[in-house]
Amino acid sequence: MKRNKIALSGLALLGAVGLMLAGCAGGDTDSGSASGSGDASAIIRTNGSEPQNPLIPTNTNEVGGGKILDSIFAGLVYYDADGAPVNDMAESIVTNDPQNLTVTLKKGQKFTDGTEVKADNFIKAWNYGAQLSNNQLNSYFFEDIVGFSYDADSELTGLKKVDDYTFTIELSKPAADFALRLGYSAFFPLPDSAFADMAAFGENPIGNGPYKLASDSAWQHNVQIDLVKNDDYQGGRTVANGGLTVVFYASQDAAYADLLGGNVDVIDAIPPASQATFTSDLGDRAVNQPAAVFQSFTIPERLAHFSGEEGKLRRQALSMAINRDEITKTIFQGTRTPASDFTSPVINGWSDSLEGSDVLKYDEAKAKDLWAQADAISPWTGTFQIAYNADGGHQTWVDAVTNSIKNTLGIDASGAPYPTFKEARSAITDRSIQTAFRTGWQADYPGLYNFLGPLYATDASSNDGDYSNSQFDQLLSDGIAETDVDTQNQDFQKAQEILLQDLPAIPLWYSNVTGGFAEGVNNVKFGWNSVPLYYEITK
Repeated sequence: MKRNKIALSGLALLGAVGLMLAGCAGGDTDSGSASGSGDASAIIRTNGSEPQNPLIPTNTNEVGGGKILDSIFAGLVYYDADGAPVNDMAESIVTNDPQNLTVTLKKGQKFTDGTEVKADNFIKAWNYGAQLSNNQLNSYFFEDIVGFSYDADSELTGLKKVDDYTFTIELSKPAADFALRLGYSAFFPLPDSAFADMAAFGENPIGNGPYKLASDSAWQHNVQIDLVKNDDYQGGRTVANGGLTVVFYASQDAAYADLLGGNVDVIDAIPPASQATFTSDLGDRAVNQPAAVFQSFTIPERLAHFSGEEGKLRRQALSMAINRDEITKTIFQGTRTPASDFTSPVINGWSDSLEGSDVLKYDEAKAKDLWAQADAISPWTGTFQIAYNADGGHQTWVDAVTNSIKNTLGIDASGAPYPTFKEARSAITDRSIQTAFRTGWQADYPGLYNFLGPLYATDASSNDGDYSNSQFDQLLSDGIAETDVDTQNQDFQKAQEILLQDLPAIPLWYSNVTGGFAEGVNNVKFGWNSVPLYYEITK
């Protein structure tokens, strides 16, 4: 399937006063799979990675845990294959103005412990996620709600319960896309039982989504997690199979070998070594389509030689020392596109003509000149390394990038592998890592702001390099206050022009989702964010 841009009707309409976000699905994308009702009790096996943390929605910001949470929880809305928001637990979300929303819940929706999903379950969960002392990775998503504080524990006073099925949201500043964000996992509700022992809950979560944990021992750490259909779920993601087993593979090669051997049903990543052959291997069971995924590597300013003007010059030099065209063609066989900004071509507002984007073009002479200017400030010493998780199929491209840097700049450059994604993310999160490191972004919701705010705003939850620029922050604030989407995106594009100067992360390429499914597996569809719609799959 080829798709240049996803229609984001929800985002375009959110500025209208009194608008109700209705629960109607958008158009389907092409799946490339055969039809068939299949066995309603069949368990679908797929690839995944061991979650970094216990499965608590407000403390999960990586794809391994997110894939599971999205299957076992239901928020106010979910996103269909094209990224359009569809009401899930919400009966309606009324945007009264850019700072005030009213949410009405459907009645009779239940958690898997039998308790009903009510307004308090959202209010308490969001307050837990926002509290400073709880140290939740996704706390940033609540910063726009009145009462949020980065300095002390504080109640989200902007959340007001009207009755058991209605609550209001008051924002401290305009956020015209706030309703669109509400399908992200940080905004999932929690049952009352979660608050008795949150750590224990994270090991065996009680959700309200289309799937539930198969048993108290369903999560076998570093092996797999077993989910089964939740018959009590009444939302729009109707499950056509009996359950989902997510296998935590040590490598993409192992997952692909299992796909070819019929031991796994669908995978959402093809290893680099097989990208030249997977379409011929799988035929019409191969998947290669655009997705809202951006790849980069980050160099924290706290590292030697990367602060101030010297650091800015070195980042620009490193960026221009990378031959993205050659790497995407030879390593990725055309399944990646060299980046021209910090977002994704499938998101409304993307641009390939931002001022300063030349810094993302390979230019050997310019790269050497910029590096020499940095050396004039402080001569370079040491080795430049990019850390990556060895279980994710990244070694080939990291080696190619560091070789390009080494050959262009004449410095020692190499990869620094961590055995697992969890280990790499833990070192990044606790700031113990002492090298540059692989970063990327799979969109939480289909909006341009989502690629910018969480990653580069001052103190943002996924700002792994601790970047801070007041002009960038102001442009983000200006943009998110705009109800006109075109004007909003213009501010976000200006904000990106600042990023192109500072390069808090070095953009590399946009990822297609490359995957496939086994013989006898049907109704496979990959969504806008590269994740298969597991609930539709049959076999």
